[in-house]
Amino acid sequence: MSGLAYPNIAPAGGFHGSEDLSDADTHEEASPGEIAAGVIIGRSSEYFDFFVFGIACVLVFPHVFFPHYTLLNGMLASFAVFSLAFIARPIGTAISMVIQQRWGRATKLTISLFLLGTATVGMALLPGYVDLGRYAIALLVLFRILQGLALGGSWDGLPSLLALSAPPEKRGWYSMIGQLGAPLGFVVAAALFAYLYKALSHEEFVEWGWRYPFCVAFAINVVALFARLRLVVGQSYTRLLEKLELEPVPTFELTRSGEGRNVLIGALAALASFALFHLVTVFPLSWMTMFGEDSVTSILWTQVLGGLLAGLGILVSGKLADRFGRRNTLGTMAVLIGLFSFAAPFLLDGGSAGQNTFILVGFVLLGLSYGQSSGTVTANFSRRLRYVGAAYSSDLAWLLGAAFAPLVALGLSSRFGPVAVGLYLLSGAICTLAALGINRAIEARGSDS
Repeated sequence: MSGLAYPNIAPAGGFHGSEDLSDADTHEEASPGEIAAGVIIGRSSEYFDFFVFGIACVLVFPHVFFPHYTLLNGMLASFAVFSLAFIARPIGTAISMVIQQRWGRATKLTISLFLLGTATVGMALLPGYVDLGRYAIALLVLFRILQGLALGGSWDGLPSLLALSAPPEKRGWYSMIGQLGAPLGFVVAAALFAYLYKALSHEEFVEWGWRYPFCVAFAINVVALFARLRLVVGQSYTRLLEKLELEPVPTFELTRSGEGRNVLIGALAALASFALFHLVTVFPLSWMTMFGEDSVTSILWTQVLGGLLAGLGILVSGKLADRFGRRNTLGTMAVLIGLFSFAAPFLLDGGSAGQNTFILVGFVLLGLSYGQSSGTVTANFSRRLRYVGAAYSSDLAWLLGAAFAPLVALGLSSRFGPVAVGLYLLSGAICTLAALGINRAIEARGSDS
C-alpha cells in the first residue's frame, strides 16, 4: 500500500519551477486540504479492508471456516488465505494498466474500488464450513483473490507525481501523507473488533458479530471512491501526468527496457518496513491469543495505542527525511529494526509486559520507517516508466516482505520459539541496507559515466 501525496499540497508560496499550477488551473480543483483528505481517506479504506481480514484470520476464520482443524492450524490456514491477495496484486496491476490505457483512470479506479468493496462485503455474507463445507473455504479464497486484484488496480501514480513535482526540501513531508492511511485504517478496524468482541458473547461474535466490520468496509469504500474520483479526474492532475510523461505503459515494455531490475531494488529497499508491518499489526494478536496472558480486547486496545504511535512516527519521519534525506532516514530505520529484531524474541517471551512492549516499540519503528518506505529509489526509473515501475515495486515489496509474514512467523515460532520472528525481521533489515547500498553504487556509476 503505497505512500501518496499530491503536488498541489504546498506551503505558502507554492511549488517552484516549471510544474507550478496557475490560479486558473487550480480554481476548478479541490483545495489542498481537501486533496490531502481525499488521499488519506482512499488509502485508509484500503487498509481498513485488509486489516479487517487480518484480524478475522485470528478471531473468526479458525472457528467459522476451519473448525475441523486445531486452533493453531486454523490460524495458519487463515494466514495462507491472507497471503493470496498479495500474490494476486501484481496481476491486478497488470490488468488495471490495460484498463486505464483503454478507458481511463476514473474507470479503472471505479472498477477497482467497487471490486474491493464487493469482495469484502461478500465475505460478510458467506456461510461457514458447517453449512457449505469446502465450498465455503473456496469462496473465501475467491473473494480474497479478488481483493488483491482490486488493490493492484487502485494505483493512482501520486507517489511519482510527488517525486517529480514536490519541492526538494519538502519531499519527505509530502511522501508520508498517504502513508497515514495505514495506522488510521488499522486503528478503526482494531477498535471496532475490540468493541464487538467485548460487547457480544463468543457465540454471538462468531455467528454474526464479525460480519459487521466487513459490511462497514463496503460503506467506507463508497465514500473513498467519490473522494478519490474527485482527485484523479481533476484537470490539474491530468495535465501533470501528461506533462511528466507518467503513463500506464504495457508491463512488457518495462521488462524489455532494462529497468526491470529497479523494481526489485525498490522492493528490497522497503523490505525492513514491510517485514515489520504485519509482525506488529496481525501476528501479535495470533501469538498472544495462543501463548499470552492478556485478553483479546486488551491486546486489541494496546494495538490501537500502537497504531496511534505509528501515526505520530509517520509524521516525524517526514521531518527527519527532509532534514537528513529520505534514504538516510530509511537506512537508519532499517538499522534500528535490525537491532529490534534481537530484542523481539525476549519481548515475546517476556509475558504481558514484554509482549506489550514489543507491540508499542514495533509500531513506533513501523511509523518511522513506513513513512518513507515508498518511492525512495523510484528516481532510477525514466519518467515514462516510473508510473508502472513504482506500482510494481510496491506490489513486490508487499509480496516479499508482508504477504507471508504472519504465516511464517506463527508457524515457525510455534515450533521453534519467537526467535523465528527476530530472524524474519533481521532478514528484512539486511535486504533494505543491501538494496540501498546497491542503489547508491548504481547512481554513482551513472554520475561518473
